[in-house]
Amino acid sequence: MTPVLTKTATTVKSPALPAEWRDFLALTKPRVMVLVVYTGIIGMLMAPVALPLALGFTAILCIALAAGASGALNQWYEADIDALMKRTMKRPLPDGRMDAQSALHFGVGLSGFAVLTMGFALNWLAAGILLGSILFYVVIYTVWLKRRTPQNIVIGGAAGAFPPLIGWAAATGQVSALPVLMFALVFFWTPPHFWSLALFMEADYGAAGVPMMPNVAGERSTRRQILFYTLPMAVCAIAPWALGMTGLVYGIAAIVLTAIFAALAFRVSKRTSDAAMKAERQLFKYSILYLFALFGVLLVDKFI
Repeated sequence: MTPVLTKTATTVKSPALPAEWRDFLALTKPRVMVLVVYTGIIGMLMAPVALPLALGFTAILCIALAAGASGALNQWYEADIDALMKRTMKRPLPDGRMDAQSALHFGVGLSGFAVLTMGFALNWLAAGILLGSILFYVVIYTVWLKRRTPQNIVIGGAAGAFPPLIGWAAATGQVSALPVLMFALVFFWTPPHFWSLALFMEADYGAAGVPMMPNVAGERSTRRQILFYTLPMAVCAIAPWALGMTGLVYGIAAIVLTAIFAALAFRVSKRTSDAAMKAERQLFKYSILYLFALFGVLLVDKFI
């Protein structure tokens, strides 16, 4: 039976001082935001319609603010389990540098501003997808899935896959096959990326009672699933070239970059638990480089 973690307020410290601007910035998870903004920019620039500079900047700003709002609301809801993990216990809420109400108001306010600005400045399709990405991350992933099932990151990974769709929709007012493939690529990339982290952070998640795949299904099963999800990811990565949406430059780069990813995933899948740490870290680090490089080559290929 899959363990269910109930929300409890346990070791979160009481705020002692008013929060500083750095604490509000930390709520937005700026490291995560970089990848979100990057894929959103590529989605917008790959569109057949070029936005004026001011509107393009507005679209990306809205994507960034929505990502920050999602991070803030995530930290507001998860302050109790953040306080139990070494990786997160120094965040503003569990460390007592901010009260929960401030984080909630900040997250809701950013969400509303981002969605309304996108709607009025660009179009309401992009605004609707933007709102859907926030709700998916906060309600579906954070509130519903994360504490209940080891499949949390599989379904919840869709939240991080929306930016290319949003960028494309902001430019064109519609959605077509290429941004859908970009969405699918990030969606299937997320489990291998995140589970490779979860494997060497297993003790941290176990201490917080979060039912991540290694803690529930075991390390061996998690390694197999990393390889399993790499296969549809590879298909999505190569499909834009195979379907004639991109040129040869992207096709060659996609094949080479994905082959390296698959080799690392295969190595992780075959390791024993005692020997896996190095392979897991290598896959996790490369997975970040992989997504940056693959999306970058998409853009290079377009202009070549």
